[in-house]
Amino acid sequence: MRVLAAMSGGVDSAVAAALAVDAGHDVTGVHLALSPDRQMLRSGARGCCSVEDAHDARRVADELGIPFYVWDLAERFTEDVVDDFVAEYAAGRTPNPCLRCNEKIKFSAVLDRALGLGFDAVVTGHHARLDGGELRRSVDAGKDQSYVLGVLTADQLAGAMFPLGSMTKDRVRAIAAERGFAVATKPDSHDICFIPDGDTRGFLARRLGSLPGPVVDAATGRQVGEHDGTYGFTVGQRRGLGVAAGDQRPRYVLGIEPVTRTVTVGTADLAGIPAVRTGVPTWTAAAPRLPLAAQVQVRAHAAPVHCRISDGGDGGLVIEFAEQQRGVAPGQSAVLYEPDAVRGDRVMGQAAVRAASRADEPLTR
Repeated sequence: MRVLAAMSGGVDSAVAAALAVDAGHDVTGVHLALSPDRQMLRSGARGCCSVEDAHDARRVADELGIPFYVWDLAERFTEDVVDDFVAEYAAGRTPNPCLRCNEKIKFSAVLDRALGLGFDAVVTGHHARLDGGELRRSVDAGKDQSYVLGVLTADQLAGAMFPLGSMTKDRVRAIAAERGFAVATKPDSHDICFIPDGDTRGFLARRLGSLPGPVVDAATGRQVGEHDGTYGFTVGQRRGLGVAAGDQRPRYVLGIEPVTRTVTVGTADLAGIPAVRTGVPTWTAAAPRLPLAAQVQVRAHAAPVHCRISDGGDGGLVIEFAEQQRGVAPGQSAVLYEPDAVRGDRVMGQAAVRAASRADEPLTR
């Protein structure tokens, strides 16, 4: 097959490209330039897609003897990922930019262009498995990235290759070292690639400005603090609230109202979420019949929990958790997995959380 290898400059994508070559595919490497100021996108292990990363990717391609190109997708990345990230926080929601990048960039813009150029598939260094066209978790649970791939459709999965999903990260680094790749010991990228200093609140403040408002205690209705912008908070947050509630019990963010600029906080007993409403789901295969039992994961590194999924009556879903969850915020993706022990690593699909209810509140639309 003619395969396009997406090469970020890291060890995972380097080994994925090498394995595609070893499998006998006709491989071409491509590095995505995602920022107009690429010198600013890496700080040690933070960030990615810098000029340094492009050079690392080109060096691996040269060692593999494959053609290599750089595709400038900075404008589309800014519109579909960065601007979306800012807009979601401004609206009181908590997005996952890695999931959005996979959806809009790597498996939309890149895959569409690759197919248009006559390639059969795109190979990436994601830690996830494809088994008979079904998306499954990586065998390395600590590196599993199936959550951020849960937005992909069956057609997109048909054009994807994930050769690392059946091995551990230690094995990936060992393969790179055996081949003499300089990236064998390169640190993994952490946090959000377009916020290399890790200061999300500062990044948003520079774009949205100061938008002060009250912090209100849910139990008493009293104002217990002030803030400079609701975008500095996410549901479930405990640290950095700056509140004086009158007792020593920790407070958590329970809700964010960007119109009135109100952040509502409360004690742990109010932070549990029994159910959520979502937007329209995407499925990795044919849409299942509802209602159904499943497992759901609401954050990239959260533990999956059993749930019941039903039709929300408006195109979305109602997801009822078997155990109340904390830190479930509008904007997050609820990624659904099969519920049984044998096939519980198969990704069924995902839907964005639109509304979450506390135990003392009705679940509204």
